[in-house]
Parts: sequence; C-alpha cells; structure tokens
Amino acid sequence: MLRSRVIVVLFSLTLLLSACSRQPETHNQRLLVFGTIIDISIVGVDKKTADNAFKVIEEDFNYMHEAWHAWQPGALGRINNLLPTTARFSTAPSLIPVIEKATQLSQQSNGLFNPAIGNLIRAWGFHSDELPTQLPDKNTITELVKQQPKMSDLELNGIKLRSRNPAMRLDMGAFVKGYGIDMAIEHLQELGINNAIINAGGDLRAIGQKGDRPWRIGVRHPRNNSILASIEIQNNESIFTSGDYERFFDHNNKRYHHVIDPRTGYPADKTTSVTIIHSDGATADAAATALFIAGPEQWHKIAKQMNIKYVMLIDKQGHVYMNPAMQKRIQFVTDTKPEITITKPL
Repeated sequence: MLRSRVIVVLFSLTLLLSACSRQPETHNQRLLVFGTIIDISIVGVDKKTADNAFKVIEEDFNYMHEAWHAWQPGALGRINNLLPTTARFSTAPSLIPVIEKATQLSQQSNGLFNPAIGNLIRAWGFHSDELPTQLPDKNTITELVKQQPKMSDLELNGIKLRSRNPAMRLDMGAFVKGYGIDMAIEHLQELGINNAIINAGGDLRAIGQKGDRPWRIGVRHPRNNSILASIEIQNNESIFTSGDYERFFDHNNKRYHHVIDPRTGYPADKTTSVTIIHSDGATADAAATALFIAGPEQWHKIAKQMNIKYVMLIDKQGHVYMNPAMQKRIQFVTDTKPEITITKPL
C-alpha cells in the first residue's frame, strides 16, 4: 500500500514537471522582402491566429517593398524622378513619416547615415540585386561627393516636397528594413500577439518571450560563417548589425562592400561589423550604418548623439570595442576570446 502511494506521488510529480517544462507552440513563416529572407516566429497563440497574422504581415511587407523601393516604380521611385527638378511636388502621405525619421537620424549622425546618396550607391552598382564586379569611375565618384547631397536639402511642407540639391536621390536601404520591422511588430501587437520575433537576415526585433525563456540570438563572426557571440533579448528590443560581409565584391584582392562613406564616396574601410541594441528598429538600423562609417575613433561620439546605449564594433584587425552596458549583455561563444577594449559609458 505504501509502495503504491509512492508510485502515485512520483507519477503526479512527473506530470507536474512535464507540464512545467512544456513550451507553448511556436508558429513560423518565411518571406522574401527587401532583398532578404525574413523569418517570423509567433508564440503563445493558436494556429488560426498565427496564420492570419502571417498573412497580414506579408501584405504589409509587400506594400513597403513596393512603396519604398528606390530603383523601381512606386512612391519613392516617383519622388526620385522629381527631386532633380528642384520644383515642389506632392508626395505620398505614407512616405512622410519615413522621410522625417530618416532626416532626424541623419542629423543626429552628423550625416554619416545619409539616405540622400542614392546616386553614389548606383555608381557603385549596389542598387541592383546583382553584385557589381568592377570599380566605378574615379571621376564620377569625385563629382558625386562634391555635390554633397544631404537630407537637410529637402524641404517638406505638409505633403509638398522639394530638394534644393538636384544631385539628391533617396535610397532608404540602410534604414527601411528596421522601419518596416517596427511597423510589423506594432501590427502584431494590435492583433493581440505579445510574443514574437521578426528576423530579417540577422537584423531583428523581438517582443515578449519564447515560452518561459527570453529570446536569444547569435551575432555572426565577420570573417567566418560562425557565431561570435550571443545576446539575450529583453522585452521589446531590436538588434541590428552592419557588416562588410553582407554585400561585397573582391577586386585585386581587396574587398569593396556596400556601406559607402558619404564623405569619401568609397566603402568605409576601418570596420568589419557593428552591432546595436535599441528599442527602435529604425534607429538601430540607421545607427549600425553610421557607427560602421564612424569607425573605431568616432563611433562613441556618434552613438552618444544618436542616443544609443549598447554598441559592439569590430575593426579590421579583429579588435572589439564596446561600452560597459554592452559588455554586460553579450556572451562570446568562440573558443578564443577576441581582444576587447571597454570604453567609457555612453
């Protein structure tokens, strides 16, 4: 009799532990938008709710891709066709907050994040889905840099827009992925979904948790296809990385990548990757580009101006720079820990 009671108690404990360890179902969807794979995971809802959310988010992203593409017909394409005239014209209301946010972030970054350099992006060939194979003409680059297009050249009055600089062409590629993820997360929350992650090629934003555990993501090593470190995401955070390994080509044994320094017209050459944590995906996206261009000497100043609290920068020699707050958040998973410099707080 005693033995049977023990068995019943043990069986009850087993059921209790099993229930505690059981995680809620995770629903996954994969999309191809903005030239990258977007993975969406939703936790804690039934399949019907998740499938409806996936459909809504896919429609959102498809609309953003069409409206915000700098090099195809659409709202932004129309703007780019009219900016060289320097005349005032009506623009799509949906693009106004995008332009305003990009202008604000560009000013905070001292113009290192500069969506106005679309013509430089095109001269390098990074506007196309196909990667370039040859260097652009030096004289072309020199002339485009001289023209100095910047976001402050724009005049926005209501829905009326004009540029004082005919050399401006807007390319939001270093920004709209984060902006779009922000909008998608907000839409998920409106649908009653509180635990989800949207990952666009390693750039992501997460809300809630994955069951009883926080979301945890890996940061790619910039020089091999492995994970350098991991970060545990606190509720409602974005993590974005800019790297010279994302879109590049080699010419005469030198790497030329897509992160163009607007001051020189050439790819920024002192950094291999920058990882940012921020509550806002658009800000994290723009800051990752700006700090990549700023490099080891200037990133701290620009991060402070952009109100960024968590930064990890890796230079061309593999040396890691980070502020104390980021040091507390990141865990290196490689066998050999890189050389690290901890800067003053931001």
